[in-house]
Amino acid sequence: MGRRPRIHFPGGVYHIFSRGNDKQDICLDDQDRQEFVSTLAKMKARHPFQLYAFCLMTNHFHLLLRVENCSSSLIMQTILTSYSHYFNRRHDRVGHLFQNRYNAILCRDDTYLLTLIQ
Repeated sequence: MGRRPRIHFPGGVYHIFSRGNDKQDICLDDQDRQEFVSTLAKMKARHPFQLYAFCLMTNHFHLLLRVENCSSSLIMQTILTSYSHYFNRRHDRVGHLFQNRYNAILCRDDTYLLTLIQ
């Protein structure tokens, strides 16, 4: 049985996060971190969305964003695929970079939203 599609709410604010496969690093140095941020910027230019906050750690990341017409699924598919291709090419590796699907939590509560950005 296939996965259920994610529900898209135009104007929805989402806490999105993902970690490296088997908890491995997704950024090894400043060049990798810069590429991840650059990939975010390119996607934002292509499919506008509001990026309120992000946290890029060594083995995972968190994004807080508001989507409009473009779904979080399309945004994340493009970001994760593009960055994974870059990372695998640069570090001469193959296979999955990220573990499972990314997680997306719809922020329905101001308390949760404030917790994320503190």
